Amino acid sequence: MPNLNIVDMTGKKVGDIELADGVFGIEPNTAVMHMAVVSYLANQRQGTQSTLTRSEVSGGGRKPWRQKGTGHARQGSIRAPQWYHGGIALGPKPRDYGFTLNKKERKLAIKSALSSKVVDNAVIVLDSMAVDSFKTKVVVNCLNAIGAGKKTLIVLPEMNKFAIKSAANIPGTKTAQVNTINTYDILNADTVVIVKDAVKKIEEVYA
Repeated sequence: MPNLNIVDMTGKKVGDIELADGVFGIEPNTAVMHMAVVSYLANQRQGTQSTLTRSEVSGGGRKPWRQKGTGHARQGSIRAPQWYHGGIALGPKPRDYGFTLNKKERKLAIKSALSSKVVDNAVIVLDSMAVDSFKTKVVVNCLNAIGAGKKTLIVLPEMNKFAIKSAANIPGTKTAQVNTINTYDILNADTVVIVKDAVKKIEEVYA
C-alpha cells in the first residue's frame, strides 16, 4: 500500500496514512484517462455557434434576372451562397458535442489519475482544512507551507463555503468535494491536496 505523510496547515508532519491499493495503487490506464479527459472537455463546449442558410437570410425573394438571354449565369436568388451577403452553405448549427462514459470507465479513470499522481509524488494529505472565515491569505499560507504547486486541486470531504470561497481567488487553485472530483482536474493539477477525511470517503466510493 502507498504510505504518505499527513501534514497540518503549517506543513508539519502529524502522522502517516496508508492508501488503499485498489484506488491509489493501480496500474494507470492511459486510454481510459484520455477518454475521460476528452469527454470532460467536450461536455464543456456550449455548441451554440450558428450560421444562416439561404432560407434564413432576409431578402432574395425575387429572381434577379430572367433565366435566358442576359448573358449572365442563371440565378434564382441573390441570397444563394455564392453571392455576397448570401447564406452560408454547410455552416455550423447548434449541436451537442458531449458524450458520456459508463460508470466503470469513469471510476477506472479517476483511480488511474489518482494512482499516477501518487507515483509522481504529487499527492499531499492534509490533516484538516481549518478555515472558519473568508480569508484567502489563510489558504495561500497553507499551500506555501505544504509545498503545493502552481496548479493545485484541493479535495474536501464535504461542503466548506469558507475554504471554497477563500481558495477561489488564488490563481491555479481549484476546490472539489469527493462527489465532484473528475479525471481532468486531477491530471491538470501539479499537486493534489486531499484532506484526511476525504481520503477515506474516496476509498469507500471508488474501492
